[in-house]
Amino acid sequence: MTTTRRHFLNLATAALAVPAVSRRAFADGWPKDKIIRAVVPFAAGSTIDVIGRVVLDPLGRQLGQTIVVENRGGAGGTIGSAVVAKADPDGYTLLINASAHSAAPAAYPNLSYDPSKDFAGVAMFGVVPNVLLVGPSKDIKTAKDLVAQDKDGHMTFASAGVGSATHWAAERFLLSAGIKATHVPFSGGPAALTEVMTGRVDFCFIGISSAIPFIKNGQLLALAVSMPKRSPALPDVPTTIELGFADSDYVFWNGMLAPAKTPRPIIDRLHDEVQKVLALPDVQAKLGAQGVEPMPLSPREIDAMIAKEIVQNVNLAKAAGLKFN
Repeated sequence: MTTTRRHFLNLATAALAVPAVSRRAFADGWPKDKIIRAVVPFAAGSTIDVIGRVVLDPLGRQLGQTIVVENRGGAGGTIGSAVVAKADPDGYTLLINASAHSAAPAAYPNLSYDPSKDFAGVAMFGVVPNVLLVGPSKDIKTAKDLVAQDKDGHMTFASAGVGSATHWAAERFLLSAGIKATHVPFSGGPAALTEVMTGRVDFCFIGISSAIPFIKNGQLLALAVSMPKRSPALPDVPTTIELGFADSDYVFWNGMLAPAKTPRPIIDRLHDEVQKVLALPDVQAKLGAQGVEPMPLSPREIDAMIAKEIVQNVNLAKAAGLKFN
């Protein structure tokens, strides 16, 4: 009886150990000769797309594997994020996302995935100030001009989609300024910028990375940045806090996530490789030109930050009575 029981326990222990060993072996062999898919849940040319490609190109060379960027825009980034949430957690499908990820539950209470539980943080690329923009045809030269002209709530603002970081930043500013405006969502940042340039939509808040070229050539006028301090990329543009709009700052992070059950050795390997990429002088120069500022966090710190932001965003939306539609 004792011998049989001991034999059974040995077999059971061995059976339980197999998955762990196989996962480690799999992780040790990653990446194999297989394309890695990086899903960007916004349109090509959007802030996160621009920043993601700056990091992913050298990352692919370091890993010795091709990384293909797949733009799956729509619904404030939730369409592409849902694709990754349901993907095999094998290290070959990644999500390149931004603050819209943790704002999604406030805008879409019936999400098909959990932005916290269904993903694992991998690495942060940095933070990007959102900048308040108007077209040159508007008789608006400052953020206070905009607020003064919108006292009756007749203005419109563009975003990269309902619940996107561009939408959230604008809502925070409107709440702080005590004004209202009609939301006009688009499938991505480039379309939103175009409508503001032409004057068909009055203003927008969008990541500096995608806006800088148009600011420099005079197609858009930058009124303020929504960060606690001025951006080195636009040193002459004041912050919304400087201008007296309390609690209007919005941290627009950009980074990499993976399906939640991705083996930890793969997560850690990816994190380390991204840090090496971010330390490259040419990458630092490119990100600096896009207004990206460092935000070094470990994978577990990213998980904790996202979980905390989700609660904060949902509570803020309820308290302020924000309607994301």
